[in-house]
Amino acid sequence: MYETRPLRILLTGATGLVGQGVARACLASPQVARTAALVRGKARLDARIEQIVLADFQHARGVGPQLAGFDACFYCAGAPPVGTAEDEYRKVTLDATLAVAAAWAEANPDGRFLYVSGAHANPHSRIMPLRIKGETEAALTQLAVRTVMLRPAGVRPVAGTGTRHAALKPLYRFGGPLMAAAGRVLPSLVTSNEAIGRAMIVLATMPEPPPVLECAQINRLGGAAAA
Repeated sequence: MYETRPLRILLTGATGLVGQGVARACLASPQVARTAALVRGKARLDARIEQIVLADFQHARGVGPQLAGFDACFYCAGAPPVGTAEDEYRKVTLDATLAVAAAWAEANPDGRFLYVSGAHANPHSRIMPLRIKGETEAALTQLAVRTVMLRPAGVRPVAGTGTRHAALKPLYRFGGPLMAAAGRVLPSLVTSNEAIGRAMIVLATMPEPPPVLECAQINRLGGAAAA
């Protein structure tokens, strides 16, 4: 583990499938001294998590002073790739992310912006979600702040967490045990939402974190952090 002072973390997407696990990892880690969540409306979160309410993430500069004083931003917000129209997916995935990232970089020039992207993200992909994720990654690298892209493949919710999207609930309810087994055998294909959080904490302490982490690397860091 890397030596570091206690971390101050800003989290987005705290009520989503990935964000729930990341929040759990932050609250469980002795390395994290403060966890705050940027939310669109007052959310039902653990009382230890501060909440910064911003109805429209595209107006993030309006709360710039509230974004200051953090060491890292764990960006887990996004739209589901299934059932979301391209215009809406672009607005949530690209436009909102860049608005928050730009405001974050201005408020914390020495901080780190860690973005949960997805496996096979590529700005030239013919598959809409992968293309927009890739475009978002490319745009984030142009900011004047250190960025790290995490590319999980399948994400398994740990006990006590889950998706808010009704169409996806059966997938996780019945496929959860299979995903857990697959993750043990094929770590390049499945990780857990909490492992993503543990990996992010390690990345926030690294002197020189890698610019991109694929699923197997997330599992290695997340597993090492839990040991």
